[in-house]
Amino acid sequence: MKNFFKVIHNSPESKARLGAISTENGAIKTPAFVAVGTKGTVKALTPDLVKSIGTQAAFVNTYHLMTHPGAEIIERAGGIHKYSGLNMPLMSDSGGFQVFSLARTKTSQNNFYHTRVSPLRDPLESEKITFASSLKETRKADVRGYEKPLLVKITDDGVKFRSTYDGKLIEFTPEKSMEYQAAIGADINMAFDECTYYPSSHDYASRAMNRTHRWLERCIDYVKSQKSKVKTTTQKLKIENLDIENSMKIENGKLKINQYLYGVIQGGTFEDLRKKSAQFVVKQNTPGVAIGGVSVGETKREMRDQVRWVSDYLPKDRPVHLLGVGQMDDIIDLVKYGIDTFDCVEPTRLARMGILYKMSNIKLQMTNKFIILNDKDLTIDITRTEYKNNLEKVDVNCNCYVCNNFSKSYIHHLFKQREILGYTLATYHNLWTMERLFEKIRELIENDEL
Repeated sequence: MKNFFKVIHNSPESKARLGAISTENGAIKTPAFVAVGTKGTVKALTPDLVKSIGTQAAFVNTYHLMTHPGAEIIERAGGIHKYSGLNMPLMSDSGGFQVFSLARTKTSQNNFYHTRVSPLRDPLESEKITFASSLKETRKADVRGYEKPLLVKITDDGVKFRSTYDGKLIEFTPEKSMEYQAAIGADINMAFDECTYYPSSHDYASRAMNRTHRWLERCIDYVKSQKSKVKTTTQKLKIENLDIENSMKIENGKLKINQYLYGVIQGGTFEDLRKKSAQFVVKQNTPGVAIGGVSVGETKREMRDQVRWVSDYLPKDRPVHLLGVGQMDDIIDLVKYGIDTFDCVEPTRLARMGILYKMSNIKLQMTNKFIILNDKDLTIDITRTEYKNNLEKVDVNCNCYVCNNFSKSYIHHLFKQREILGYTLATYHNLWTMERLFEKIRELIENDEL
C-alpha cells in the first residue's frame, strides 16, 4: 500500500496536488480523468483509440459486468484487462450506485406491477416487489444513463434485485461485491455503499450513512480474510517448494493481491453527516478514499458544498476519487478541494448526442490568482443544420485526429445519417479535450498557479 500513491507536489494556493497512483497495469498521473467503461468498453472506441487519446484509466461497473457476461466468465478469461483489451489501470464500482440510486420503482404500467418504494420511506421497510408477467420494461437512469435494476428488498445485510437482462434474482452484500470485484480484477475497487436518494431526510441519510460504514467494515474484513488465505497458501507452497506464482493463480483465482480498496464517504446533502462520514472512512485506513452520493439530482452549489465540507478531512497520503462528477466547469474548483481523480459519463454521453467540446474550455485565465474557465461557447451541437455546409475543421483550437482530418459538415453528415463513425469521432474528440484539460491542470499545480 505504501507504494500505491505518492504525492509529488502540494500547491501553496489550495489543496490541489500532483500525485502518482501505481498499479500493476500502469501508473496514473493525478489529477486525472477516468473514462467510463461501464460494461468493459469505453463506448464507440477501441482500446487502442482510448490509449492514443492519452486516457490513463477507465472505470468499469460491477453490477453490469456480473449480470452480463458474469464475473466468473471474466475471471476465466484472465480478468477484465485481458477480457476487454483495456490494458491500463481500471477502477470498478461496487454496484451500489445502480442498486440504490437507480432502483426507483413506480406504479403498474403495461402489465408490469410492483410495490412503489416511496422516497419518503426507508427502503428497509419496503415490501417485496410483485411481478405480474413481464420484466421487459426498460427504465433509464436519471444520472448515468444505465438500465435500472428491479429492486426487490433492502436489509442491513444487503440488497436483492432482479436482473434487467433475464429477471434472475441477484443478491448484493458487501462480501458479494468484494467477491465479484475480485473476480472481475480491476486494480481499484470501491467498497459497497448505499447511494442516498435526493432529496432525502436527515434521518434517512443518517441511517444510510451508518449502513455504509458498517458495510465498509465488512468489506475490509472480507479483503483481510482473503489476504490471510493468500498468506497461508504462500507459506504452504514455499514449504512444498512449488512454483508460487503459477500455483497462486490456481489456488486463489478469486483474489488479486494487488487490488486496492477505497472506502466511500456518504451523508447526503447534510454537512454534519458528510463530515462524520469523512472522519469515519478516512480512519479505516483503506488504500484510497472516494466521495459518493453526489451529482444525483442536487444543484451544482450543493454538490460542491458536499465536497468542500469534507476537504479538511481528506487523507494527505492517499488518493481521493470523486464518483460520477466531471463537468468541465466543476473540475477546477474540485481539484482545489483535494480531489485526485474523477469519473463521469458526460464526455462520452454528450459525444453520442452530437455535442462536442471546444478547446476554449481549457483556456484558463488568471484573475487575482483565481482560475476561471472561459464560459462562452463551450460546446457545439454538430447536429444543427447550420453545420451542413460548414467545411471548417471541427475546432480550430484543437489538433486531435478528428479536428485535423474532418470538417464540421462531415461530422454533421455522419450524425444525420446515423453512421456509427460519427459517435466514434465525437467521442474521441471529447475525451481528447478532457485529457488536455487535465494536462493543463497538472501544469498549473506544478507552477503553483492553482
